[in-house]
Amino acid sequence: MDQRSGQKRAVEFLYPPIDPFDQRIIDMGDGHRIYVEQCGNPQGIPVVVLHGGPGGGCSAAMRRYFDPAVFRVVLFDQRGCGRSRPHASVVANTTWHLVDDIETIRNDLRIDRWICFGGSWGATLALIYAIRHPARVAHLVLRGVFLMTQAELTWFYGGGAGAFFPDLWARFVGPIPEDERGDLIAAYHRRLFSGNLMEETRFGRAWANWENALASVQHDGPMGESPAEYARAFARLENHYFQNAGFLDHDGWIMAERWRIEHIPASIVQGRYDMICPPQAAWRLADGWSKAELKLIPMAGHALSEPGISAELVRLMDGLRG
Repeated sequence: MDQRSGQKRAVEFLYPPIDPFDQRIIDMGDGHRIYVEQCGNPQGIPVVVLHGGPGGGCSAAMRRYFDPAVFRVVLFDQRGCGRSRPHASVVANTTWHLVDDIETIRNDLRIDRWICFGGSWGATLALIYAIRHPARVAHLVLRGVFLMTQAELTWFYGGGAGAFFPDLWARFVGPIPEDERGDLIAAYHRRLFSGNLMEETRFGRAWANWENALASVQHDGPMGESPAEYARAFARLENHYFQNAGFLDHDGWIMAERWRIEHIPASIVQGRYDMICPPQAAWRLADGWSKAELKLIPMAGHALSEPGISAELVRLMDGLRG
C-alpha cells in the first residue's frame, strides 16, 4: 500500500468490495444460531468486526475498511438480527450472551488473538469483551464511543439531542401519550413488545428513524422509512438492551473496569458533532489511558460512512498491517 492519506483518496479511501471466503451458521446451543462470515486473507491478521445497535447487523460495506491481502476479517450478526436466528428475539439475549458468542466464534475459527473493530454499540461490546477476555485482544479500534451509561441514554432519549432537532424529536415523541413521555424507553418498550405485529413494526420504524436521522452531520431532516422487518428487530433489540441498562452490574461499569485493559493499545475515532454518542464519552475513555489515542474528526457525526471517519479508520487499519 502506498503512503496516500485516507483524506487524499477522497471517495476512494475504502477498499474495493470483497466476497467472503467462508460463511457459516454456529449453533450456540440455547436456541440461537449465529451467522458468521470471513473475508480477506485466510492467513492474515485476524480482525473481528462488531456492529452497532444492538440489532444493526453487519453489512458488506463493513468489509471495506481492511486491506484484503493483509487482514482476515470476521463479521457476524449478533443475536436476533441480520441473518442470525431467531429473528428479533430477546430470549437469552444479553450482553453476556454476546460476549460468550464472540469467544465461541474465536474458538470455532481457531484464532488466538484478534483486533476488535467496533463502532457505537460495537465499541461498547468491544470494550466489554476486552475487559472480560483481555488476553484475546491485540488492539481495540473504536468509533463513536458509547459507554452504556444512563447519562448517554438520557441525552438521546430524554430530550438532549432533541433540543438540536426539535422537529425530529416531535416526530419521535408524538406517538406516545404525554403522561408517558417522562420515560420514552419504557413507553416504547410497551409498544415494541405488545404482541401486535403491526404496532411493533410502526413503533419500530419510529424508533429507528429517530436514530437514523441524526447519524450524519450532513443530513438535516427525516429519512426514508426503514424496511419493516429490519426496523422491528433493530428497535426491539436496542430497546431491550437499553431498558436493562446493558445488563451491566452498575452505571459506569466500563469506566470502573477500564484498568483491566489499559495495557491494550486503543485507537478511538470520534465525530466532533456526533449527536447520538457525543464526544464526551470518547474523551473520558481516552483520558488517562496511556495506550489510547483519540482522534476527533471535524465536521463529522456518528455514522461509520462519514467521509472523515471512514478515511481515518482506513488509515488506522493500514497502520496495523504489521
